[in-house]
Amino acid sequence: MGPDCMPCQTAGMPPEKLSWKHLYEEVVTSGLCTGCAGCVIACPHDVLGYRDAEGIYKPFQTEDDYGGLGDCSHGDKACTSCTRACPRFRAWEPEIDEFMFGRVREPEEVSGLFKDIVLARAVDPILHEVGQDGGFVSAILVYALEHDLIDAALVSFLEGDGSTWKAVPGVARNRDDVIASAGSRYTYSANTLAYADAIESGAERIALVGMSCLSSVPPVMKQRKAGKVARRLSLNIGLLCSKTFDDAIFEELFEAKYGLVKSEIKKMNIKGVFQIWMKNGDYHEVPLKECHAWTREGCTMCPDFAAEHADISTGGIGAFNDWTLTIVRTDIGRDLMAAMLRDGYIEVRPGDDDPGAIELMHKLSKRSRKRWPEFAIAAPRALAPPTTAESDKG
Repeated sequence: MGPDCMPCQTAGMPPEKLSWKHLYEEVVTSGLCTGCAGCVIACPHDVLGYRDAEGIYKPFQTEDDYGGLGDCSHGDKACTSCTRACPRFRAWEPEIDEFMFGRVREPEEVSGLFKDIVLARAVDPILHEVGQDGGFVSAILVYALEHDLIDAALVSFLEGDGSTWKAVPGVARNRDDVIASAGSRYTYSANTLAYADAIESGAERIALVGMSCLSSVPPVMKQRKAGKVARRLSLNIGLLCSKTFDDAIFEELFEAKYGLVKSEIKKMNIKGVFQIWMKNGDYHEVPLKECHAWTREGCTMCPDFAAEHADISTGGIGAFNDWTLTIVRTDIGRDLMAAMLRDGYIEVRPGDDDPGAIELMHKLSKRSRKRWPEFAIAAPRALAPPTTAESDKG
């Protein structure tokens, strides 16, 4: 699909009614779709489903008796909810930048706009132990739930008893739920899909924890006025993410080559290599270059490493295994950080204590932005001017 058939070259959301047929052509079938499921939860008519098997992770239209895959009876009647909820449709990045920060980023701001960068971790020893990189995200959720800032959080859990290592969307309503959901998977979970379960139990103030693509869902919904869903998503925690892997990586690489049976895996992390801890105490490292073949399709064109539109973006990169690199982007994020520090839920140190982590974030952000394809609107592809060293290399 080339530029001539991609209307998304037009900046912004034009006045005409843009519906599923436009979203299907420009995002779902073009490769831009990240599988965030924002369109699914925004659909007021419940005619969008979601596939999460065999590496698909994409929405689909469920009206079998109407038109084809790219048609929707409600869209033909001027329903625009799905396009208003999609964080890869048309000029999503400058629109959200302007909405959140009052300006569009400069080319050198490849990691997005922010207020503060710090290192943070949970003070609670249990959250510190079960969480990833110091349990900071777990501490955020526990604090927000216990201090009546949110009613529920959309997170991921491991399916069943955890032995399949399949990540599934779920709702955390209390401390025990947060602990049960703690840790990283590195496979994909569209946590937005737990939204229906959250509101069924009466939740009105909902936190979303998700990878960078997911973290653009709440603000694009708010900016494009996508209705009640936008209003209810009141806290947005983004996870730094360069890619996720298809579930097949467990059998086809970890087990087939290294003999690492997924039911025996206890914990995983990525620190330059894929780190795997087994239940019997063994530790293994798998080179990341061996994992690339299992990169999820929805990640291959994603330009956002740094969760650029979250209230707080977090990632376990850098020199310290038990501290989280924390990028505070909004007033909501800054106020929450101050309250958690005041009440003794977290401890914080300057981001400058680990300059290598900040440098790596900018480097990986720049690399991710190069993925954005030529046929799509140009904004996410903008890069900082090359350094002298890069210019010398030609």
